Amino acid sequence: MDFGIAGKRAAVAAASTGLGYASAEALVAEGARVTICSSDADRARAAAEKLGGGTEWLVADLRGPEGATAFVDGAAERMGGVDILVVNGPGPAPGIVTEVPLDAYQAALDRSLLAVVAMCLAATPGMRERGWGRIVAITSLGVRQPYMNLALSNTARSGATGFLRTLAREIAADGVTVNSVQPGLHETDRVTGVYGSEGPVLDGALADVPAGRLGNPADFGAVVAFLCSQQAGFLTGAAVPIDGGAYQALL
Repeated sequence: MDFGIAGKRAAVAAASTGLGYASAEALVAEGARVTICSSDADRARAAAEKLGGGTEWLVADLRGPEGATAFVDGAAERMGGVDILVVNGPGPAPGIVTEVPLDAYQAALDRSLLAVVAMCLAATPGMRERGWGRIVAITSLGVRQPYMNLALSNTARSGATGFLRTLAREIAADGVTVNSVQPGLHETDRVTGVYGSEGPVLDGALADVPAGRLGNPADFGAVVAFLCSQQAGFLTGAAVPIDGGAYQALL
């Protein structure tokens, strides 16, 4: 299926590795012009070269709203505008509620809430003016069912989800859609670094995943690309779990 986004200008945040990279790869395959970022110039350059398709790269610090805004503005300058924005970024440190100090919350909100807000605010004026745009934010399954030991992430990303759904309602009539994707466990360096690529630790982590395996990052990227497609123009305000069936509630 042709997603109808060849030539569209896509800014994909934190895309030198993992699910951000997989999302950028899927958009490049659809013929989109892509600009990615990383906090490290060497990683960003290497990822852009590997992606091909004329992918451009920037160095950006996505730990707060200033760097997040700078990335979108820089991508728009490189490409002449941003039609597609894939929001992504580094998550907060782990910890349980009763042990995380109050002053740790501001940094978490900067990373996983205010940086999301900043990217969207930087991208949406141009999208609305042109009457077309796609925003897809990579958040977490912890928004639906809070993860143990991730109090900061659960809190900040839940706030981001509320913002995204509110924004979706406000700009839907302008031809701009806003959705989020909530990944479960995928075969990325981060996940295999924690759980391993096989063995009892990984088996325990997959015990509650009906699919019985780690997700394929390429499949994840394909879902992101679809949400950016012409065909997904009537789909907005959704939060899509991509988790092999791990989330089991009715709503």
